[in-house]
Amino acid sequence: MHEIYIQKLLNKGYSFKKILKDSIIYEPGMQPRFVYFIKSGEVRMVTVSEDGKEFIQGVFKAGQYFGEPALLTNRPYLAYTIASKNSEIIPVGGNDFFNLLKDDPEFSMSLIKVLSNRLFYKSMMLEELANEKAEHRLKTIINYLFLDIAKGESLKVTRQNLADMTGLRVETVIRGVKLLANKGLIIINKGKIVKI
Repeated sequence: MHEIYIQKLLNKGYSFKKILKDSIIYEPGMQPRFVYFIKSGEVRMVTVSEDGKEFIQGVFKAGQYFGEPALLTNRPYLAYTIASKNSEIIPVGGNDFFNLLKDDPEFSMSLIKVLSNRLFYKSMMLEELANEKAEHRLKTIINYLFLDIAKGESLKVTRQNLADMTGLRVETVIRGVKLLANKGLIIINKGKIVKI
């Protein structure tokens, strides 16, 4: 997590903007001007199908940042970013972001790790979308989400989130989760999926 950089930005005089839940921060086709650091709240990055169904590309929480790939490549955004909760976000302009990369090797290294993790996630999901078995898709995304939590903790995602991440219907996710639990591949405690 990058909470330390949030505090550094605030100490340097950067201000945060309050973003209301369900507000769009940027949308496909817009030219990138900022990298957005999240002081509080949560933002989801989604693509939207012609029939209006959201497919979650990523979820960003307090201490994280988003918007840097488009800025680094100087290409328009490909997805929507939408506040999932009321949020406080620090927009950092392109020149300032590039200076941060030049002046702080530790931040540059953490950015490489963040981008590598996102690339891994996208590659994994492309492979999963080619697999038609809902159960397999669910097991893979649950295992991936477990990477960031400790043993005994539960996933902080809803069935709807899992549906949006896998391209499945909510009903299919509910059946799939029950099937995985019945096979002993996951543990459900009080309706939450718990890391074994």
